[in-house]
Amino acid sequence: MLRSAAALLTRKSTATMDEVARAAGISRATLHRHFAGRDALVRALEDLGIHECETALDRARLDDGRAEDALRRLIAEIEASAPLLAFLVTENQLFEGDGQHEGWARLDARISALFRRGQEQGEFRIDLTPAWLTEALYGLIGSGAWAVQDGRVAAKDFPFMIAELLLGGARRSVEP
Repeated sequence: MLRSAAALLTRKSTATMDEVARAAGISRATLHRHFAGRDALVRALEDLGIHECETALDRARLDDGRAEDALRRLIAEIEASAPLLAFLVTENQLFEGDGQHEGWARLDARISALFRRGQEQGEFRIDLTPAWLTEALYGLIGSGAWAVQDGRVAAKDFPFMIAELLLGGARRSVEP
């Protein structure tokens, strides 16, 4: 049910609960037995998205080898979750009420640590903060997901385009 909801909402973020129920092949009443409303559904999708991101971070082995190589592995691993992440990042309900989900803070910390390591090893520029590079990565992942979804970009180009654009601005250049 969550996967069906995610698939629909990543294509049409304004979908109603009726549309989500139809996409999942269930009645609206059944959907409401699982999720009291859109907020509850989005919170469940948020948990799913954070779990998928943490799994991608684990598979990318962020502490192994050069930071640039780890970043490329991360982008490749996160590609499958990119549409859901794009939806979640733009869904304003995530930032209401009790504040940001602690899972986002965990993700931010792990990705920022990768950028910090790259800076400490001389791979990445030190005039761009790890927090900014993390936000830039999220933005590129979301934009890339939408471009692929809309058919403006080939899915096979997703990891290359994001890595090259981000690294082109993040790499530390050696002055002659």
